Amino acid sequence: MHLYVHVPFCRSKCSYCGFVSYPYDRDQVEAYLQALTEEIRILGKMWQRPKASTLFVGGGTPSLLTSVELERILRAIRDNFSVEPGWECTLEGNPESMGSLDYLGQLRSLGVNRVSLGLQSLDNKSLTFLNRRHSGEQGIEACRLAREAGFENLSVDLLWSVPGQDLERWLFELKTLADLGIRHMSCYALSVEPGTVLEELDGSGDVFWPSEEEQARMYLQGRRLLWEKGLKQYEISNFAAEGFVCRHNMGYWLGRDYLGFGPAAVSNVGTRRWKNPEGLRDYLQAQAGDRGCPGDEKAGFKERVNELLMLRLRTTQGLPLKEYLELTGRDLRLENRLLIRDLERKGLITCPEGRLCLTPEGMLVSDSLITRFFE
Repeated sequence: MHLYVHVPFCRSKCSYCGFVSYPYDRDQVEAYLQALTEEIRILGKMWQRPKASTLFVGGGTPSLLTSVELERILRAIRDNFSVEPGWECTLEGNPESMGSLDYLGQLRSLGVNRVSLGLQSLDNKSLTFLNRRHSGEQGIEACRLAREAGFENLSVDLLWSVPGQDLERWLFELKTLADLGIRHMSCYALSVEPGTVLEELDGSGDVFWPSEEEQARMYLQGRRLLWEKGLKQYEISNFAAEGFVCRHNMGYWLGRDYLGFGPAAVSNVGTRRWKNPEGLRDYLQAQAGDRGCPGDEKAGFKERVNELLMLRLRTTQGLPLKEYLELTGRDLRLENRLLIRDLERKGLITCPEGRLCLTPEGMLVSDSLITRFFE
């Protein structure tokens, strides 16, 4: 089983961020930790202390928590779940709150063995546009310190197709980080999320995005550069050196069971799923009422089929056609032979060894392409 903890606190809101987060407040942090550790206890008991193969502490900005506060979370996990030897334990953080060798050393002593740094960019103009609190120089220094502290398993998040960004700048950022020895990169296309500052800016007509052709070049040439640097693509947005694939995220894409803790966290165990209240106050009240699994629902057959398509086709391994046949009793290639033939001719999919896989060009239009199989 995979475990996720959502830490919903941030110093400020990034212009593009659509995730659930709240202003950092000491009193709220304490109330949150009390509710969180109680939720961990309840669900650990409910599922009879299951084995945990990964933990991902995300946010928000988890690195705002002190090592003592993080220790409370990790102790609650170990007290209520059976942690597998050699498990993957990831903490997300931002350069400005994780730029201390002492803090990074404390994380290692707690058992954190993987760090994911939210760099987003190395370009200071882009960082200002995104309303990030760190500079490109701080981002590079945070990577260096994490490596010095012993975090060989270090990942960075980056954004491409940022207004004002071009292909040359994007390739420079990827090369700079690859040459620093970063073993994992998550590279996401900047998108406009509802209710964000970026949505307002975009609606004003004052935001000038790279052209579709330039964005395609960023994705495809960026992928090629990372491949040459030894970071192979294993999912639409993720690249890793051998042995450094994120086991936690692969669990999602392969349909494994997971439990989420904290505001807005989602859980899926078998065909049961639920989502915690998004509001911090609502979440605290729910845990005080010992409600267990709020909004528990059962995934329907059609939903499970669509999720199988959507999640597997995100990965470079693709969708095993046998797995689809076992779930549905239907032959995907036979039922969609005309669509598949057309997409193969256009170079958007391949069917190697009993699998259906998107090509790099297909991954560029993955959302619209995958929904054609839903139909």
